[in-house]
Amino acid sequence: MEKMEVLQRYLLIIRKLKGIKPYVPSDELIEYIQTGITARGNSCGVNIRTIQRDIKDIVELFNISIAFRKGKGYYIEEEYPDPYGQYDNLLFNFDLLCAMNADSGVQEYILAEHHRPVGSQILPELISAIKGSHPVEFDYTFVRYNDNVKQKIVFPHFLKESNQRWYLLAIEDGKLKTFGVDRISQLKILKEDTFERNNTIDIESLFKDCYGIWDQTDIPIEDIELSYDSLDGKFIKSVPIHHSQKIICDTEDEFRITLRLRITNDFVMELLSRSRSLTVIRPLSLRERVRKVYEEALKRNS
Repeated sequence: MEKMEVLQRYLLIIRKLKGIKPYVPSDELIEYIQTGITARGNSCGVNIRTIQRDIKDIVELFNISIAFRKGKGYYIEEEYPDPYGQYDNLLFNFDLLCAMNADSGVQEYILAEHHRPVGSQILPELISAIKGSHPVEFDYTFVRYNDNVKQKIVFPHFLKESNQRWYLLAIEDGKLKTFGVDRISQLKILKEDTFERNNTIDIESLFKDCYGIWDQTDIPIEDIELSYDSLDGKFIKSVPIHHSQKIICDTEDEFRITLRLRITNDFVMELLSRSRSLTVIRPLSLRERVRKVYEEALKRNS
């Protein structure tokens, strides 16, 4: 558990320094970390030496540049990519793991799912290849094409999680492509070779206009308007469908939002998952698409 506590401190420091305030004084940072550690059931004291040692480790492990300005405090020297709130997610997962420790006595009150994102067992190897700029070779199963298997050699750049599945974003034949990690087998890191990483890829904007992992650029970006009843609206307000979501009506009778993104199959499936009170206002093409899905489902289940 000692290593877990150290990692929690790292993530608490990052969370505090990436907040609204440009500078965080030493005493404020110590108090924040001490409060966070105590709330997690750890009684070890935190002092300036602990913070300095942790920050040194963070710079090396996370590649985040943290500096100190006399009279003001600690700060992150430049903006760093964290498009999916990965550090907050890591902290949450560490908190959950600590809470479920066999000695804590609380695991009987926490009902976790009995699965983890498919393919996650090879993530450490993929992360190593990405960090070292090593090509990877693997067999890839194409589910849509009768489980046809092809051997691939690609340049790995990113990993992205979507709907409890991990995806590898890698360059093949000069193009950035997406590979489901759960369909990768016989993975081999070509450690004797390296490639020049393409640092011009704007990963944050790459998925800005899509839902999930599929950014089909041949599909136009459209303005979407959806209406729900107030009950469904409460859930959609607390967990937005997409970052472009804007609320235009929120009353006892109706909850209405607008979105702006590409209408992919993944997005349509997401709408169907909470369609009890859904009314598609626009575009009419999406309204027709949803209607056809239900008409076909009704025929199959009549």
